[in-house]
Amino acid sequence: MTTLPLPLNFHERAKVLGSSTLYEASHLPCAVDSAIRPVWDGAFIAAPAYPLECSPGDNLALHLAMERVPRGSVLVVGTGSFIAGYWGEVLTVAAEAAGVVGLVIDGGVRDIAAMKKRQFPVFARGISVKGTVKVSAPSVGQPFNFNGAFVAQGDLVVADEDGVIILPKADAARTLAEGEARANKEALMMQALTEGRSTLELMNLTEWRTRA
Repeated sequence: MTTLPLPLNFHERAKVLGSSTLYEASHLPCAVDSAIRPVWDGAFIAAPAYPLECSPGDNLALHLAMERVPRGSVLVVGTGSFIAGYWGEVLTVAAEAAGVVGLVIDGGVRDIAAMKKRQFPVFARGISVKGTVKVSAPSVGQPFNFNGAFVAQGDLVVADEDGVIILPKADAARTLAEGEARANKEALMMQALTEGRSTLELMNLTEWRTRA
């Protein structure tokens, strides 16, 4: 398994900017359903995607992925929004050994204390003690629409406390550059606010003073 290439300093730059700024800078429909949240505070992911789909209540595709996923990837897992314990401590240890750097899943997970202790970042729709079977694997490594954002292998995932976005790899470098320009502009605006100027003035909305 090889390590996928990233835009220059992608992880560090994405962490500074955050998912919200990058989403606005992308001008793309790349935001994932906001119900998919970090399972422990402070979790962060910025890495290439490895997509797969599980049948409801069946996590066989996850076990197959462990032998195929490129090191440095984040697993992006569709389950049809079925809440069960698809993922727990055993798969976390297996993922770390395989070089996986995080999990984004629209289903459920369990063994949260172990993930937090190991600092393995997981974003999920829910938490469930219920186990899963291992019977079918709809797709492993194939692209699909993940809860509002298309995902293919090598697309770039950014996940933090604001949410999850999936940037097409062809747009990642541009989005980073535009995100940094946006952040610099906002820094100047916040400095102006501390000096007494208003958001209406800075955003050219002063006409609303008399209209509202």
